[in-house]
Amino acid sequence: MQFFDTHAHIGLIYDDPIEQLRVVQEAKQAQVTRIVSICNSLHDFSTVYDTLKGVSGIYHAVGVAPSEVSAPGKDWVQTIENSLKLPNVIALGETGLDYYRKFGDKRSQIELFITQLELAEKMNVPVIVHNRDAGKDVFDILSERCPSAGAVLHCYSEDAAYAKKILDAGLNVYFSFAGNLTYRNARNLHETVLNIPLDRIMIESESPFMVPAEFRGKRNMPSYVPSTALFLADMLDMEPEVLAEQLWKTSCSFFRLAE
Repeated sequence: MQFFDTHAHIGLIYDDPIEQLRVVQEAKQAQVTRIVSICNSLHDFSTVYDTLKGVSGIYHAVGVAPSEVSAPGKDWVQTIENSLKLPNVIALGETGLDYYRKFGDKRSQIELFITQLELAEKMNVPVIVHNRDAGKDVFDILSERCPSAGAVLHCYSEDAAYAKKILDAGLNVYFSFAGNLTYRNARNLHETVLNIPLDRIMIESESPFMVPAEFRGKRNMPSYVPSTALFLADMLDMEPEVLAEQLWKTSCSFFRLAE
């Protein structure tokens, strides 16, 4: 089996480049052979990209998260556009809305989100969407501006009804689940995975956050992704090898990579 971690904040696990490389090596030993390195800020992107740009199986997304709405950086739109032309930069993100921590104001967050969706459309790349306590606005905005290359709701946190609404609207949107899927009380997530098409599901570590139940108390790592996959296989009553192959195909297809 091989696994694809579609969302890992490698720069937040460790600052040290040697430790970042060790994280990648440990992931590969755990059969996590592809990882999308996610940035919250453009500074985060540039430092991690420089460390990992030559490492096989590592891909990158570039964008400005809602947490950075007050200071996205000088010439940030042009910086993202230029970065999307670099080797192995395959998506824009993460971007989106976060009303839980109230970064800036809602209008500023929405403007930041929309600008990046428009840039994703211009550059013909998929977008990685953060949604926390902002489901209605995320849905409304994606209904009008979902990029042609698609979007993924990473670390999915809504319920099955919300996912059905997305699918019924015909949006080119995927659903990615992190280690919190394995929590006993995550009934909204359990119901969701049982009621959406298998070919719309991806998994991620969301490391260093959302550690699977098996590793509670530890800092999350990309190498823990198989734990989430095995839990999902059990939920769906599928052979782990069959599920792993489907997750791999879906992830490669979404990010437009050869299998």
